[in-house]
Amino acid sequence: MKYSLHPRSIAFRLIVAVLAVELLSAVLVVFLSFGYERHTHFHAFDVLLFGHADAILGAVQDAEDAQDNLMLVKADLHVPPGDIYEVYDASGRLLGRSANWQGVGPFTAPQPPHNPFSEMTVNGREYRVVRIHGSRLVDPGRPGGGTQRQVAILYGAPTYYVWKTIFGTVEFYAGGSLLLLLVTGPLIAWLLHRGLLPLRQLAALASKVSVDAWQFSPPESARTTPELAPLTHAIESVLQRLERSFMQQRAFVSDAAHELKTAVAVVKSSLQLLGMKSRSVEEYKAGLERCLADSLRLEEIVANMLALARVENAASGSGPQPAVDLAACLRRTVAQLATIAALRGVQVEVAVPLSADCRVPIDEEDCCTLLSNLLLNAIQHSPARSIVEARLTSETGAVVLEIQDHGDGIGPEALPHVFDRFYRGDPSRTRSTGGTGLGLAICKAIVQRAGGSINLASQPDSNLPNRGTAVTLRLPLAKETAANRPAPSA
Repeated sequence: MKYSLHPRSIAFRLIVAVLAVELLSAVLVVFLSFGYERHTHFHAFDVLLFGHADAILGAVQDAEDAQDNLMLVKADLHVPPGDIYEVYDASGRLLGRSANWQGVGPFTAPQPPHNPFSEMTVNGREYRVVRIHGSRLVDPGRPGGGTQRQVAILYGAPTYYVWKTIFGTVEFYAGGSLLLLLVTGPLIAWLLHRGLLPLRQLAALASKVSVDAWQFSPPESARTTPELAPLTHAIESVLQRLERSFMQQRAFVSDAAHELKTAVAVVKSSLQLLGMKSRSVEEYKAGLERCLADSLRLEEIVANMLALARVENAASGSGPQPAVDLAACLRRTVAQLATIAALRGVQVEVAVPLSADCRVPIDEEDCCTLLSNLLLNAIQHSPARSIVEARLTSETGAVVLEIQDHGDGIGPEALPHVFDRFYRGDPSRTRSTGGTGLGLAICKAIVQRAGGSINLASQPDSNLPNRGTAVTLRLPLAKETAANRPAPSA
């Protein structure tokens, strides 16, 4: 499969997300480095300013005059070129000033907690200056230990070189982050390309599946990848269900064609036989009766096929949910089949709880079809003088119907196929019971549409005859019934 980074692809989105996070991290690193470098360098710069200011204070000496004045001995000063300073005594007399500066005039040194640092522009350059004050002792040999003289000093240095160092460091971090982005971008794309290889292999194999080729063997990498294992299992399950559905559809079409062709051929042969020679009235009457019987059977097959299609293709819809009382429908169906049961010598016994609410989400017509198919099967496969039992019980949120007959049962080889369309236990497809092989398929479709389940169990045994077949039907209660039912007491 050709690899490309489409703007809507997962790989493209992941790459953009990772690079965006890296870019955000780089910007954060640059800001943090700027703050850290600024704090570190200016702290060292401030310490240097204090040191130079203290050196200026050390160069202030006694003027050796009668007024006990102070003087600045510039010969003892070693001031870096470009720095500025000026010194005043307590009376505001200028003691000294750097040659490259006009000064700010007499000032009073700030006292804590005031900030001794300030910014100013001198000769077009930005300076950071510190203002301090100190004292010098004049004539310490005099009685009383001499005289203390206060001195105010302002010292400044240009900040150009400090900012140059700070921005140089920040540029290094920014350049390194940009280089990291340029290197990791293609690397991330390559890693994501390799990481998404199992997904592309899975998609390539899934794209080869068609109605004529259902083989799907996902790669082992997709099975062992935790993120892809559920998707792989889901694709396998969907394809298996689709294949089974297609096979059932093909089998249904084939079986339906066989059934209809057989019925039409029988009617056609009967009519051809009648027209081959002259017949008596009785012979014509018997032939027409056979044609009518075969036509009725053909009509029954078509009706059952239409009923199955209607049930399977019915949309859920947004209207109110249908609901029918299963107990009442069961009693009506037993009453309708009473004549058939009497003709076969079979007794149908019904056990229904009196207080149970048995409303289930099935249309009334479908419910009658479901119950009549199940009961008719049980009656037709029961020997004379036997009993068919229909027991209705209630569970939490569901209703359970069990129909038990005492016939010969169903063989284990036929039991898995009883719900298949057009399947009959008689391999020769005889019509001794009049069935079309669609009754149980219709029942299963109705039950599944209602969200229930239907199971059939049989234990034929030559040593224990008449063990029969048991059908267990479990249907959920209708929504309004389940909502109105009181919760069980603790």
